[in-house]
This record gives sequence, structure tokens and C-alpha cells, in this order.
Amino acid sequence: MSQVERKLADMELALPTAGAPAGSYVPTVQTGNLVFVSGQISVDADGAMIIGRCGENMGVEEGQAAAERCALMILAQLKAAIGDLDKVSRVVKLNGFVNSAPGFGDHPKVINGASDLMVKVFGDKGKHARAAVGVANLPFGVAVEVEAIFEVVS
Repeated sequence: MSQVERKLADMELALPTAGAPAGSYVPTVQTGNLVFVSGQISVDADGAMIIGRCGENMGVEEGQAAAERCALMILAQLKAAIGDLDKVSRVVKLNGFVNSAPGFGDHPKVINGASDLMVKVFGDKGKHARAAVGVANLPFGVAVEVEAIFEVVS
């Protein structure tokens, strides 16, 4: 078990099974020492999609929990691609998309759910650049989608 997975276990979190793509794309692409992880949607620990719209039927805290679940799926996809999460030398960037009601403006607070998890498990290597964007809808009506870029060592 990697140090990252031990930290997750200490937080009573576990990596989900890396899911198959829902369209014509691949879950990850590695070029050089960068790994790009395709957008991962909010799915709970039982595999059910976390559906909702922030500012309408979901609050900031629920959105943060959904974003954290996206981050866990990102880590699951990354592990499937590189084999060992301890190979991560840097979380480079997260892009977060929040299914938002008109007038909702707390997108950065919602995406903190994903960002905070990266810092908790990777420490200073988890500090990253980021975008947090509100959108009118997301695939399947999910609350949050997050994509990521990581730097890894061989």
C-alpha cells in the first residue's frame, strides 16, 4: 500500500474502482512526466451518482463532499495509469466544474473539496493551480466534475 493510500485510510477514505469512460475518450493520457486525468464525475462510495445543482437543491458543503469524491476517482484513475500514487511529484492543476443554479457564486468553495484532499494526501506536492467554473448542467445531472494534471516520476 502506498503512503498516499495509507493517508486516505487514516481519513477513513478508500479509492474507488477506476471507472470506464462514458464516451469517446480515454481516462488518462501520459506525455513525458505529465499525466492528464479526464474529468471525473461525482459518485458516492456505493457507486451512485451524486446528482444536484448547487444553490438549488444542494448546498456548498454537499458540493464540497461531491468534489472530494471526484478527487478520489481522479486518484483511482491515476493509480490505474501509473501503478503507484507515491510516484506523484506534483499535483499541477485541477479544473472543477460545478452544476450551479443561476446566481450561485461559491464555485471556489465547492471545488475546495477536491483541492483540500490533494493537499491532505500529498502535502506541499498537492498544492496546485486551479479553475473553478459554474455551469448550467453536467453529464447525467451530476453535481461536480473535476479533471487533473499530475507530474510523476518513473
